[in-house]
Amino acid sequence: MAVTHSFAIGREQCFHQIERLTKSHILHSSESLCKLLRYLAEHSLDHPGIALKEYQIATEVLGRPAGFDPQSDSTVRVQAGRLRVKLAEYYSHEGVDDPIRVEIPKGSYALTFHLQATKSGIQVPPPVQVEVPRKTPPLPMLPRAWAIGVGVLLVLLAASLITSAILLSQRVRTPSTAAPAVDPPYQVFWNRFVTGTQQPWVIFSNGSFVGRPETGMRYFNPEKDTSGYILDHYTGVGEVLAIHQLDRVFSMFNRQLRVKRGALFSLDDAKNNDLIFVGSPSENLTLLDIPGTREFVFQRLDSGPRKGDLAVVNTNPLPGEPKSFLASPANQPLVEDYAVVALVPGIDPSQAILILAGNSTFGTQAAVEYVCREDSIKELLQRLKVTKPSDVRPFEALLHVRIIHGVPVKTDLISVRSSAN
Repeated sequence: MAVTHSFAIGREQCFHQIERLTKSHILHSSESLCKLLRYLAEHSLDHPGIALKEYQIATEVLGRPAGFDPQSDSTVRVQAGRLRVKLAEYYSHEGVDDPIRVEIPKGSYALTFHLQATKSGIQVPPPVQVEVPRKTPPLPMLPRAWAIGVGVLLVLLAASLITSAILLSQRVRTPSTAAPAVDPPYQVFWNRFVTGTQQPWVIFSNGSFVGRPETGMRYFNPEKDTSGYILDHYTGVGEVLAIHQLDRVFSMFNRQLRVKRGALFSLDDAKNNDLIFVGSPSENLTLLDIPGTREFVFQRLDSGPRKGDLAVVNTNPLPGEPKSFLASPANQPLVEDYAVVALVPGIDPSQAILILAGNSTFGTQAAVEYVCREDSIKELLQRLKVTKPSDVRPFEALLHVRIIHGVPVKTDLISVRSSAN
């Protein structure tokens, strides 16, 4: 990360500026450029000084296959060029008064963050004026020692005035570099989890497997497999990226997360803490032992052509709604998934549980990203008819997720159930 100012720019301020850019009129309609901007920002801030390769961007962000050749395919350079032009356009109009300027230097994919002066500039306090009388009575002659002492005092006084002026100037500039306030949608949705005396536990899934990575692994089936050797130290790509997104949001509130994998979680933890579950009950088995969803329930189908597949079952479908929602079949590329975002009471009603889960690891990633973006949080709050933290009640929401080459690229809110309805 490059900073061209004598003040250090905080990480939260940088991410806040990125969110401001992605919801701007110039960029908000281009989901691919917003995704690229977020990716470049996270890499630049998390791995300063480490250059990004075109291959990484192409396969991890733009959905290109593993055989992508940057020499023959200019997709990354074209997209970066488009983003560079959009950023310049934004700062010449809509973002002219933004405190932080984000740029992509030519020949590099590392973002730079600069503090920039606003149109109004920085207000500098006027100099203190000292009134000097027109006529000064003659001073009596002083001994040489006294003259030297007076000279030293004058030098010290001048140094004191200069130091005071510098400090006063810094006090005037400080507000412009202070951490920005968290936007209202985040404050309303996340209030329950960021204002408690203890940080919530984030429980990420790590399913039980049998087999070995080099010969093949599959989920443990208690009806067919022995429990002699179970691998419970694997988790999905989506869960890993999801934890990163949650950490970013909590950093905005100057809060930290406590993270634990599902296999190590106990019911004692559930009784005394607010919880955030990342992953479905098929992998996050602790969810089977605590209060969970009632409207959108994860179950394996017991009949039909997709028998045995994990689905989100719609227990009380509204007119026109299907009874179950499934990801793409296992023998086909994963291009579609469904996920659930649910807030339910804990074992102790004074505690809360937030469930963020998909049929697949990428559906789980999409569910977490949905509640970590301002625009989608705002959409959810509008559907729930919530405007302040005290209005947030238990709810269950269903998301439809589009996936390209293992990357959730589009997430739509398709149904909501609220206890307030």
